[in-house]
Amino acid sequence: MNILVTGGAGYVGSVLIPSLVKEGHQVKCLDRFFFGTEYLSDKQFEGKVQLIKDDIRWFDPKILRNIDIVMDLAALSNDPVGALDPQKTYEINHHGRSRVANESKKAGVKQYILASSASIYGQQEKIVDENSKANRNAELDVIPLNDNNFTVTALRFSSIYGLSPRMRFDLAVNSMVLELYKTGKIIVRGEKNRRPFLHIKDAVIAYHLIINAPKEKIGGHVFNVGSDDQNYEIFKLAKEVADSIGKKYELETMGTYDHRSYAASFKKIRETLGFTAKFNVKDGSVEIYQALENGELVDSKKTITVEWYKHLLAADKLVKEVSYNGKIL
Repeated sequence: MNILVTGGAGYVGSVLIPSLVKEGHQVKCLDRFFFGTEYLSDKQFEGKVQLIKDDIRWFDPKILRNIDIVMDLAALSNDPVGALDPQKTYEINHHGRSRVANESKKAGVKQYILASSASIYGQQEKIVDENSKANRNAELDVIPLNDNNFTVTALRFSSIYGLSPRMRFDLAVNSMVLELYKTGKIIVRGEKNRRPFLHIKDAVIAYHLIINAPKEKIGGHVFNVGSDDQNYEIFKLAKEVADSIGKKYELETMGTYDHRSYAASFKKIRETLGFTAKFNVKDGSVEIYQALENGELVDSKKTITVEWYKHLLAADKLVKEVSYNGKIL
């Protein structure tokens, strides 16, 4: 099939796209490529991946011609980047993705998958499921587009961790491993806050389940994606990360501005599609730590941090006029 992945050069996309190629799909990757294109320009992707340097807010809809599936991953993280510029985040994460879905339907695309986040649940005392109250603006725009000719699904991913060619160290597990590697200590922020977690490889498995599922099982549906046994209090998560490495460590607790706290149920995706997580926090922690130790992974300008996002947002007003004009690389 012909698949368009928006935000395909990001943390999850750069793991997802190689898996799609391996399955024999032809892929278009729409991204702003702030970190360049060298990874997806590798010879293994020649003739299989087309790179489009553009923005979901104003790309030419012609790129949707002959596309079968759109996987919409393009978004500013709200963990914790959304607070840096809420208006810009809303413009991209809500209006931008709504535009992608609507243009996809107009172009005759058969399937649209929205990468949503379980963080939209905010602060909840009870275990939340897909029917719980949530801040879901983008979902409310795209789910009603579902019909017999256009299958729409939203995936609310747990907080993702694990290795990626476009590594993010602003995510909880990844940042804890880096901190432990550099200092021998993890500073635990918001120790009683609860969050669900998911290995990046399991996120990719979920995408493959969706593109291969009968449309009557997934059309118009929202799925939490994660594992019941990976709902963690943050202090217990830090201890799990540190114990996984097997070296002497310290844990220090302090407050946090992030008051999101919730645990999620993953019954729906398990019973509907048979999804179960194959990897856990120990797996992710060990692989990241070992990659840091052997030099495969370096904490550098090629990794995504909150400071990087600040730079992105400051430059955004210049993007359309100066740097990104739909050029095919």
